[in-house]
Amino acid sequence: MVWLPLLVPFLAGPAGRRLVSCLPPRQAAWLLAVSAAGFAAGSTAALALLVVPGATHLPAVAALGRLLTPLSAGPADTVVAVAITALALLLLCAALFVRGLHRRWTQLGRAKRLAARTDGELLVLADGSPDAYALPGRPGRIVVTAGMLRALSAAEREALLAHERAHLRGRHHLFTAVTELSALCHPALGALREPLVYALERWADEDAAHAVGDRRLTARAIGKAALAARGAGRRPEPALAATAGPVPRRVAALLAPAAPRPRTLPKPGTAIAATLLICLTLSTASDLDAATDLHTSIEVAQGELRSP
Repeated sequence: MVWLPLLVPFLAGPAGRRLVSCLPPRQAAWLLAVSAAGFAAGSTAALALLVVPGATHLPAVAALGRLLTPLSAGPADTVVAVAITALALLLLCAALFVRGLHRRWTQLGRAKRLAARTDGELLVLADGSPDAYALPGRPGRIVVTAGMLRALSAAEREALLAHERAHLRGRHHLFTAVTELSALCHPALGALREPLVYALERWADEDAAHAVGDRRLTARAIGKAALAARGAGRRPEPALAATAGPVPRRVAALLAPAAPRPRTLPKPGTAIAATLLICLTLSTASDLDAATDLHTSIEVAQGELRSP
């Protein structure tokens, strides 16, 4: 059972790509981020559980646990080899996670310093290259260049700003941070980043269309902004922009007739969401079952219980 949490994350990518086409973007984004965090926690716990049996073959560990014999989970050589491999992977994941967390913190610090250049919500850069993005922080800022302001009409500018405002209001940078850090714990979870970015952009698209009251105007603003920003320079790393993700697909979704808000999830979306949640539940249950078995094995090795 302990191997299951290491295998189910490989299903997350295909399920995530289907999910964003079947669920409303807000629900899809939440489910993807929660799934990424859950799968990462499950796989990390599984690696830790695989280390313990092999570690008990060390005299110091056996003495610390007051074990009369090492834990028996198979041939000694195999158990030790698995434990060494799991420990190496666990240390690698921990190092990558700490480095990723530090990198993210540093990026947010840079964003905060850039945001401090203005007291208002909007920071206009005197740059002829069209660009616009939401800069997260407390409070966040919307950064737009003079080139982007010239590229859009007044109504289109309002739609673009509404989109970036939705990113800040929804704190979408936290969703991307959770997914990126989770991918450092299990490489298969990196496949969730692309569908998550699409879900977040669609979420902001719908909020912007609702704010300006015109879906066609919002679609036109996003399309024109994406075309204008093709030669834009490098944005600060935590920034979120209306020109990100598959813009033609997003524009097509905005131009489609707005469907009434469903009281229940559509059937395909329900099935895929249920699949992800079942996989997450299986991963958690497998870790708990393996932990229970390990605890029993430790008690047997300590002489407190008889081996079944």
